[in-house]
Amino acid sequence: MIKEKENTISEIVIDLTGSDGNVFNLIGQGRRFCKQLGLDANEFTTKMTSGDYENAVTTFDEYFGHFVTLLR
Repeated sequence: MIKEKENTISEIVIDLTGSDGNVFNLIGQGRRFCKQLGLDANEFTTKMTSGDYENAVTTFDEYFGHFVTLLR
């Protein structure tokens, strides 16, 4: 049976309280997203690492908050 592809948008959810919330994981995910979207991954990494954990989360959200949901 052949079915039509549904027009759904997959939401990406990252739980910051689990292992996915590790700052190194966020940097890695962000760098992959940058490459997929044609963004400067080095600039992203510099901004992510220029402060504390809250800065990293805020930076990640600024870049990818329109399609990634971060849970606290």
